[in-house]
Amino acid sequence: MIFFRVTQNINVKTTDGTLVNYNRFKSPSNLENETIYITTYSDFNDISEIFAKVNKDIYFAKKFDEKKVREIENFPIELGISNIDEYEKREELKTLDFLDVKKVDLYKQLKNIEKDVVSFAIIGGVGNTISDIISSCTALGILHKKLKEIYTNIKFDIYINASNNSFYTRDKEIYQTQKYIDNVFPLSLNVKKLCEYDYFFDNSIELDKFSEYPLNIVDRWLFKFGIDYKKIDNNEKYNQLDISDYKVSPNLIKIINELKLKGKLLLFHPYSSSIHKSIPQSIAIDLLKDLLNKNEDCIVVSTLQIDSRIKESNYFDLSKESKKLNDFIYIISQMDKIITADTSTYHISDVFMIPTVVIFTQEDFEKKIQYYKYVKPIYIKDKSKNLSKFIYENDELTIYKLESWKKLKINQIIKLLDKFW
Repeated sequence: MIFFRVTQNINVKTTDGTLVNYNRFKSPSNLENETIYITTYSDFNDISEIFAKVNKDIYFAKKFDEKKVREIENFPIELGISNIDEYEKREELKTLDFLDVKKVDLYKQLKNIEKDVVSFAIIGGVGNTISDIISSCTALGILHKKLKEIYTNIKFDIYINASNNSFYTRDKEIYQTQKYIDNVFPLSLNVKKLCEYDYFFDNSIELDKFSEYPLNIVDRWLFKFGIDYKKIDNNEKYNQLDISDYKVSPNLIKIINELKLKGKLLLFHPYSSSIHKSIPQSIAIDLLKDLLNKNEDCIVVSTLQIDSRIKESNYFDLSKESKKLNDFIYIISQMDKIITADTSTYHISDVFMIPTVVIFTQEDFEKKIQYYKYVKPIYIKDKSKNLSKFIYENDELTIYKLESWKKLKINQIIKLLDKFW
């Protein structure tokens, strides 16, 4: 975490319209006040950039003495792997080697607190992508459960990056599907507010930055929180999304219900936000055509624009109806089968126990799906070779580019899907 003050009053608006207020430091004798702020390292850098854009000569976010703040009588107890003096160590070493990534015991860190409600603050989210947040929330849920075994009533709040996070609203909506989380707040928060909590976890540094811990993302976070992941039953490591409060457009619901009357629904989702995880477009189109020909008993749907020339009666393009993450999650929840690239789709589909085949292009796929019972993988190894002598790739000088992909056949995928029954 970074402790800082600001030189002038300023408000920062998040993507959902929430205002984060910053007031000029007043040098009070009591440091437990509302003009010293705390946030993650990445959010602090975002704040500094925002201030500079407003007026770099007037607005500054200045680092504050962390030791003095931590010595405040009411400062909460830090749990999990500790992260003290992060700013100084990052700036001095220019690496993350300073973090003492050693096993800690959460239960030994907890104290005998006699209060009606014991409160916990999570400073920083548990991921930046939809995939990471959904799967990492499984670890948060286990943490909450273990804390509830110690304290009867707890308050469990999370503070996430918001200053220059264009996905703040989306991220907030994902956390709100986790019913054990009481509140989702934007960073930063002031010291007075933090001192209202009994405990806090510092998520400013995510453990995926450390290659020596090649664990499944759930286990990495459990390790970070001070929980022995080996002692947690694998059956507890499943994703959850409570979408009962989702407001889905009546038109989308109507379309889905009408499609269900025609047959089972199969979602075909060949693209990821990363080109390296996506099925190449030409291959995706060929797979879709074969799928439509060989699966006449299924209605194939997609939330992506794959090929506008495909007009088969057993194909439906839902790209116009899938406008927000809520729509996408609802659509997935209504499917009978799914074929997807390595993207958030299968992290969501496993929540709803939907048979899913994922086409992976990265060797670490087994760790990703370690606890997913409704996901089967197909690994495509890239055999392409770039003959360009420059750093950038040149398609004309790349050989064997689609060699591995051309071996992928729809029959192979269908056979994997059939193994679920």
